[in-house]
Amino acid sequence: QVQLVESGGGLVQAGGSLRLSCAASGSILGINAMGWCRQAPGKQRELVASMPSGGKTNYADSVKGRFTISREYAKNMMYLQMNSLKPEDTAVYYCNARVVTTTSRRESNYWGQGTQVTVSA
Repeated sequence: QVQLVESGGGLVQAGGSLRLSCAASGSILGINAMGWCRQAPGKQRELVASMPSGGKTNYADSVKGRFTISREYAKNMMYLQMNSLKPEDTAVYYCNARVVTTTSRRESNYWGQGTQVTVSA
């Protein structure tokens, strides 16, 4: 099927930067959209940023001006550049993709396993 693998999480001080990566692989015919969500302890999972193929990027208000989402379409890769990190950005960050597979020829939603981002004060 399809696998999404995140990398790049870690521990950083407030004001610092991290760059997350997401690699999509498997039976991919096309990717209609990719995005990042996060879930902090005791909170619901929330959208951080999304980027439909050929469409407009979308950011949560809390990260606008600090985070930048990008994609390398030919490599099925997605990135999240996170600058000016704050302690409230601490969460597990998940990669999400709406993928049309070569087997089903229909769009399905996939998630990565998540990568921990911890921002210390």
